[in-house]
Amino acid sequence: MTSPRIVVVGSANTDLVVQVDRLPTPGETVLGGDLITTQGGKGANQAVAAARLGAEVTFVARIGGDAFGGETLEALRREGLDVRYVAQDPEAPSGVAMIVVGPGGQNLIAVAPGANRRLSGADVEASRAAFEGAGVVLIELETPVEAGLVAARLGREARATVILNPAPAPSVPLPDALFEAVDILTPNETEAAVLSGETSPERAAEVLLGRGVETVIVTLGEAGALVATRSDPAQRAPGFRVEAVDATAAGDAFNGGLAVALGRGEPLMKAVRYAHAVAALTVTQLGAQPSLPTAAEVEAFLKNEGGAFN
Repeated sequence: MTSPRIVVVGSANTDLVVQVDRLPTPGETVLGGDLITTQGGKGANQAVAAARLGAEVTFVARIGGDAFGGETLEALRREGLDVRYVAQDPEAPSGVAMIVVGPGGQNLIAVAPGANRRLSGADVEASRAAFEGAGVVLIELETPVEAGLVAARLGREARATVILNPAPAPSVPLPDALFEAVDILTPNETEAAVLSGETSPERAAEVLLGRGVETVIVTLGEAGALVATRSDPAQRAPGFRVEAVDATAAGDAFNGGLAVALGRGEPLMKAVRYAHAVAALTVTQLGAQPSLPTAAEVEAFLKNEGGAFN
């Protein structure tokens, strides 16, 4: 099977993770386990997920010129990513995420974006050659919208499938031009509500399809996902029932898996099932990138039907 070529434009962080018996309430201090330092960031997580699933991945990002940045770059190289367009910024620190993980995989996350917020449209334009021949372009919102818009336009010019994972939920409305350059939008339930003004996933998907995208996939955690297109009625895609340890990077794993499956030419609903399997395996382990599964692990999981659907 030919390896899909994927371009990921987005963030790279160092994650500082602490497990606790229960999540703290505002103003409360709780004691946890040992500090765990891992690689993270939505863009990097999605890129690594796709690479471990067998894709040829080019990553476009901006990291700091500090020790965290150097460690991130080496980690990305070890994963086999093309990092020619990962710029080390001497004037900004690397992005850092502080993550508290509680029972059942629930978490609290705060991010200091650092160099991520300096990724520009010009940076993405300079990586134009990477888009030529790409089958899928994957974008998220942990970096500036301008960079995502340029990436979406380059993806459209290259006739690639453009996926926008609108996470974290934007604090200001996204431009119409971005929606119109995107083929597939993958918000979670909260992000869909922010983008559409509707609390129902079905109504949110209808509103978002009206903004110009071809397909909306609203991820619903354990409940699976709602898949809606312009041409077909919305339908539910069940997820897999697993024992969750850490939900960090579940959405990133889903998007990486979706990009790989679509890049291999799989039909949409089959691709969503594959993405669910990738996400399900991810939540069974602690940490973002350490938890991302390999293609062989996903194939074995699907062969056993993942235990059970929700």
